[in-house]
Amino acid sequence: MFVARVVGNVWATRKHPLLEGRKLMLVEPVDGFTGKPCGETQLAIDHASGSGRGDTVLVLDEGSSCRQILGVGSGPVRTIIAGVIDTLGGSGKFRKFH
Repeated sequence: MFVARVVGNVWATRKHPLLEGRKLMLVEPVDGFTGKPCGETQLAIDHASGSGRGDTVLVLDEGSSCRQILGVGSGPVRTIIAGVIDTLGGSGKFRKFH
C-alpha cells in the first residue's frame, strides 16, 4: 500500500470487460507528511471511493488483493484506490487533508 495524490483520470473507448463502468485514475505516490512526489505515476481503479483530481488516497498495489476487493477471480488488475485519506498520523505526526 502507498499514499498517492490523484493527478488525473483516463478515458478509454475500449476496455477489458472487468473494467467496464469503473473509473480509471492516475495516481502519483507521495510522502504522506510532506506531500512530495516519491514515485512514478500509475493507473489505478477507483473502487467506490469517489476520488477526484487533487485528493490524497490510499492505494493498494497487489493484484490478488485487488481482485478480492472487486470480487473477481482473475483479470487485468494490479492497483486499486482503497479510499480517500482525511487524516494521516504516525510517530507523533499528524496531517489533515480535508
